[in-house]
Amino acid sequence: MLEDLPKSTPPAQPVESPNRRYSSSPAPDQSESTHTLSSPKTATSISSSTPRRRKRKILDESDNLDNSSSLESPISKSVPSTPRLKKSRSTTKERAAKDPYNPVNNLVDSLRPGLTLVCIGLNPGLMTAATGHAYAHPSNRFWHLLHDSGVTPKKHIAAETRDLMDLYSIGNTNICQRPTRSGDGLSKLELEQGAVTLEEKIAKFKPEAVVIVGKGIWEAIWMVKKGQKKFKDPNFHWGWQDEDMQVGRTVNADGEVIWVGAKTFVATSTSGLAATLRPAEKLAIWKPLGDWMTLKRQEAQRSRLSLGW
Repeated sequence: MLEDLPKSTPPAQPVESPNRRYSSSPAPDQSESTHTLSSPKTATSISSSTPRRRKRKILDESDNLDNSSSLESPISKSVPSTPRLKKSRSTTKERAAKDPYNPVNNLVDSLRPGLTLVCIGLNPGLMTAATGHAYAHPSNRFWHLLHDSGVTPKKHIAAETRDLMDLYSIGNTNICQRPTRSGDGLSKLELEQGAVTLEEKIAKFKPEAVVIVGKGIWEAIWMVKKGQKKFKDPNFHWGWQDEDMQVGRTVNADGEVIWVGAKTFVATSTSGLAATLRPAEKLAIWKPLGDWMTLKRQEAQRSRLSLGW
């Protein structure tokens, strides 16, 4: 009977090897693998199917937002940085307002009878008043122009102010004696009174010539001589002035000229604050005075030789 027949056993299933999870076919040998990868088509398919992982940029501590080539914060673009405010410099007038009205003045006149030339300045600056040396501020070009123009044969320094009388018969004085930081600190009344005092001073010592170191000084002298309140001279010119306008000119009550005065040369200001003219222009104005002084030294030299000195 059918029940006595032996039951058929199902065929055994192959055991899956751990090394062959996806295929039961044998693995290709090394030569086939190398050949497959070296094929252009295969390389293309591999590179397109397996994208490379992009390396993440790691910023070290030295990379910061101050570097314009590095990452920039969106906040820094939208919010402008606060500009640094520059400290404003005070003006000369503002600094002068804090100065004492009448500082100590250690500068004295370099005057004696019979000098060849007397330099007439406006008034002592603060450094000049403190040191007692004329035109002492480093920005003042007085000593440079004196030498470059030929007024002195060598360049001197402010400390040698009084030595010029013995060396070259050159003296020094000012129209006003009160020291200030700049000429703006002087009043019109001070300039007017100073011009009168200057005329008396030059008439007393009678130098052969004077040089007015600045047009503003000449304007004050001109107004006193002319009896005017404003300077209105259409014929103004630098250099030697007319004889009737010479400083120290003395006339008696009858109009008779007692002394013609000192030859008067109007030159530019040498102050560092006076920048209206270029250095070359100032030198050109001073040069005729230097030529005159050179001739005077040569005459004095010939006179000493003739006397056997």
